[in-house]
Amino acid sequence: MWSNLRRRDPVLLSPAVLTAVIGVLAVLTPQDVPFTRLLPAAPALAASVWSVRATLTLGVICLLPVIGYALAFSDMSALYTAGAIGAVSLAAAYASHLRLQREHTLAQVRAVADATQEVLLRPVPQRIRNLEIATLYLAAAPQARIGGDFYAAADTPHGLRLVLGDVRGKGLPAVGVSAALLGSFHEAAYDAPDLAHLAERLETTMARYTAAVPAQDDCERFATAVIVEIPPAADHARVLSCGHPPALLVHGGRTRAVEPAVPSPPVNLAALLGSGYHVDRVPLAVGDLLLLYTDGVSETRDPDGAFFPLAAWTRQAATTSPAGFLELLHQALLRHGHGSLNDDIACVAIRKTSAKAQ
Repeated sequence: MWSNLRRRDPVLLSPAVLTAVIGVLAVLTPQDVPFTRLLPAAPALAASVWSVRATLTLGVICLLPVIGYALAFSDMSALYTAGAIGAVSLAAAYASHLRLQREHTLAQVRAVADATQEVLLRPVPQRIRNLEIATLYLAAAPQARIGGDFYAAADTPHGLRLVLGDVRGKGLPAVGVSAALLGSFHEAAYDAPDLAHLAERLETTMARYTAAVPAQDDCERFATAVIVEIPPAADHARVLSCGHPPALLVHGGRTRAVEPAVPSPPVNLAALLGSGYHVDRVPLAVGDLLLLYTDGVSETRDPDGAFFPLAAWTRQAATTSPAGFLELLHQALLRHGHGSLNDDIACVAIRKTSAKAQ
């Protein structure tokens, strides 16, 4: 019954503390100062933090001394106070029951959301051959688990292939598009001969999804993405940016943006724009760190509206492991935004190590 009180949260003790304070004041003050009339507040407070049984027990603890006092001194006002305590305790117990039911429902919803996130954003291995990998996903809404940002990795015969993207829009429609694109990537990453063909497969998937799940903004339904391929034992990476913020490459303590030589359209806009997909080749040496990110990172603002200086910050923090790097980035974004995020955030960091480090 009192198991909840054994938690470390001191707020859980507040109903008992309130009861004790009112009881002490009632004993130490004159009878014409009826502090006992405040006792109904204790079970009412307990309803917000305690179980039904604990709430009723506290109500009884408050009720019995008042009834005893009323009978011993024939005090009718004390009987009225006892009636109020009894009524409030019963109402508080019912309120506690409703709260517990809602907490259970919320826990189930969160469990489903966590499972959905596990299905959509599959865990990425921390190491594939001589590549260290780390991921970061943060939803802007405090209670959200998934959104329109997505990432995936696949160890294929062509090497490590990764995709990171951002679906236009928010909510369940964006999650549906993300699920379709991730499913297509996990299938096509092994078969597509190059990144351009892989991007075309994603384009086809999104076109089919748009046709199967029509919406009012079909003409504006698209996703930006960056697709990366790192062949085994190669000294370079291939990068295809589909209208996405440029990846950052940290080499020798310097950071540069991997800007495409020829821009490629966002996914689902290639036919509209009448252009194809173009792949860039980027040198990747041992010790280099490649950062893929969504615009939620670079567009995080402080209270004055200044953007987060991602490139400058990256130069200072890129000496750690990818996991440590993203943890520092998470903290830096929260500090810059004063604890709040403007948009969903997804990041993938890859560091190339020597073959001996495997």
